[in-house]
Amino acid sequence: MSASEIVRGVASQVILTAVIVALLFGPAGTLAWPAGWAFLVLFAACSQAMGIWLLRTDPELLKRRMASPVAASQTPRDRAIAIAIFVLMALWVGFMGLDGGRLHLAPTPVWAKAIGAALIVLAFAGWAWVLAANRYAAITVGVMAGQQVATGGPYAFVRHPMYALVPLLLIGGPLMTGSLWSLAFLIPAEALLAARTLGEEQLLVRDLPGYADYTKKVRWRLVPGVW
Repeated sequence: MSASEIVRGVASQVILTAVIVALLFGPAGTLAWPAGWAFLVLFAACSQAMGIWLLRTDPELLKRRMASPVAASQTPRDRAIAIAIFVLMALWVGFMGLDGGRLHLAPTPVWAKAIGAALIVLAFAGWAWVLAANRYAAITVGVMAGQQVATGGPYAFVRHPMYALVPLLLIGGPLMTGSLWSLAFLIPAEALLAARTLGEEQLLVRDLPGYADYTKKVRWRLVPGVW
């Protein structure tokens, strides 16, 4: 990566962090919310650690992960799903701020907050495992020149491990911030991820040589034994 690309990447991370701060603490109505800061710091630290790791090991993959989630090359269906996912995530963060930081409708004890933190770390560790096994894991759906089917690591168990790990974050965040009602976002999030999975598989079967055979060997898309 060039110096300018690194600068843009750092700037995008700063902007993302600022947006999360606004979404989290705006609805909370206060900055004096330790659980909110703990979640923010952990999320930012894990994100930065993954970025530094990719910068050192696979800068091209980092560039693909830093790209816009909405691109002209996407199908209208996938573009709509991607936008819906990001809107839902913004609402999720905002509701955690409202519930956990202001209303305290269903607070969590300290031990549950610790479990939530562990789940978030586990999610990021799992995503690192995914990226180590598949250097073509771009943020948008598509097939690149020379791309090969990823079959190692987590891809030996499910066909879409990046999506399969999302529930860990969606459970860990509410536990950390003391907002059990935010767990309700799991339902629409899983529905959107399932819809994107089906669309992505249609494209991969059509455009990625060997993917159809891979689907016969690894039966499960997201959850082994379920789907």
